[in-house]
Amino acid sequence: MNTKIIGTGSYLPPTSMSNDDISKLVETNDDWIRERTGIGSRHIATDDTTVSMAAKAAQKALEASALTAEELDLVIVGTISADNLLPSTACSVQSILGAKNAVAFDVNAACSGFLFAMNTANAYIKCGMYHNALIIGVETLSKITDWTDRSTCVLFADGAGAAVLTATENESEGILSFVQGSDGTRGPALYCKSRSNNNPYVTTTLEPAYITMDGPAVFKFAIKTVPASIRQLLDQTGYTTDDPDVYVLHQANLRIIQSISKRLSIPMEKFPLNMEGCGNTSAASVPILLDETVRSGRINPGDLVILAGFGAGLTWGGALIRF
Repeated sequence: MNTKIIGTGSYLPPTSMSNDDISKLVETNDDWIRERTGIGSRHIATDDTTVSMAAKAAQKALEASALTAEELDLVIVGTISADNLLPSTACSVQSILGAKNAVAFDVNAACSGFLFAMNTANAYIKCGMYHNALIIGVETLSKITDWTDRSTCVLFADGAGAAVLTATENESEGILSFVQGSDGTRGPALYCKSRSNNNPYVTTTLEPAYITMDGPAVFKFAIKTVPASIRQLLDQTGYTTDDPDVYVLHQANLRIIQSISKRLSIPMEKFPLNMEGCGNTSAASVPILLDETVRSGRINPGDLVILAGFGAGLTWGGALIRF
C-alpha cells in the first residue's frame, strides 16, 4: 500500500502588504528587504482567521480530489498560530467541512508542520488504518510577529495550503520515501513564548508573545540540513539529484534556496518560487507553493517531485513523490 496526492488547494488573504508599507513601520526599504530575503510583499489576514483560511484551502483541495468531506478518514493540521488553544484547528475545520467520519488533530512542527502532517497521514494509510486523509498547513503569523522588529517583520505572512491523500496499491506512485527529524538543542534559534504560570500561587502579567529568531543560526542550519535530507531521500530510492522534475522547498529566504541549489548542483530552474509575493508562511509555505505549481501545469502526472522544509524545533522533513 502506498499514499498518493489526489488534490491540492491553497488560500491567501486578500490584503497584500508591500515592502514600502513595512518601511512605514520600521527603518527599512524595498531594496534592503529584497536583497536579503527575495520578498517583495506578503499577505496579511484582516477578516480571515487560521480556521477560515485552513477551511478555504481544504475546500479547494477536496474539489480537486473529487472526494467528499464525508469520505475523509483523517484531518491533520500543521500550525503554530491556532486561533484557540482548544479545540484544535483540525476539529474546527472538520466541523466547517462536515467531515463527520474523520478523526482530526493538530501537529506543531513550525515550518515543517505540513510535512510532519503528511508523514503522519502516510503512516496511517500505509498500515491500513485509514484510506483518505486531508492535510493542511496554515498560519496567521501576523498575530505573533513583532511589527517593530525589522529582523522578523519583513519575513512572516499568512496563508493556508492543503492536500488530499489516498491509498494506492501502485507502489511506483505516490510517496516513495520520507525523512524527518528534530534537534531540540537548537530550539532557542527560533522561539515564541506562550503563557507563563498564572495561578493562585503565581501572579504573572500576561504580555503578548512574539517570534524571535537568530537568523544566522537558522540560515546555517537550513543550508546544511536540507541538502542532507534531499540526498537521503534520493539514496533511499536510487535516484540522483538530476532525476526530480521539481523541488518544492519551504519559502523562507531566497538566499537559502540559492545556497541549496549550489550545494547540490541543481539548476535554480528546478526550484519554483513564490516568496516574492507570499513571504514566509511557515507551515503553509510548502503546500501553497505545491498547489500553485500543480495548478500552473508545472507538475504533471508521472513527474518526480521533492518537498522539503525546515523550521523551529529545530525540525526538518522531506518527501520524494511520484505524481
